[in-house]
Amino acid sequence: MDERDRTTAKKKILVVEDEPTISQVCHRVFTSEGLDVNTATNGKVAQAMIEKERYDFVLIDIRTPAMNGKELYQWLKEKHPLMTSRVIFTTGDMMGGDTQYFLEKAGRPFLLKPFTPGELRTVIREALKQAGK
Repeated sequence: MDERDRTTAKKKILVVEDEPTISQVCHRVFTSEGLDVNTATNGKVAQAMIEKERYDFVLIDIRTPAMNGKELYQWLKEKHPLMTSRVIFTTGDMMGGDTQYFLEKAGRPFLLKPFTPGELRTVIREALKQAGK
């Protein structure tokens, strides 16, 4: 693939989310922004997908079964460190100090649940802008 193809190729995002309604909203918003969207219901499924595909962004819910977002992010840091700069988190748990501390330490953008399609659109547009699209 030459450089021109790379810049015009659709950006790919992986949504790691176990709530079907939120996954559907993310899928609708991201496809309307021109992104190619894949979804995983937990971190374990996401790991397998990341090993097979190249993603431009990963939207990770902090609380998913089997492997949570914190564990997935730690795995990314070890196995795919460049990808950590393309992570956006979602969480419904800001009451727990652990989540707050984790988000501050990770230094990545995050959305509090429940979020609106507009908020989701804003965060992905900002991420695309920072990535130089």
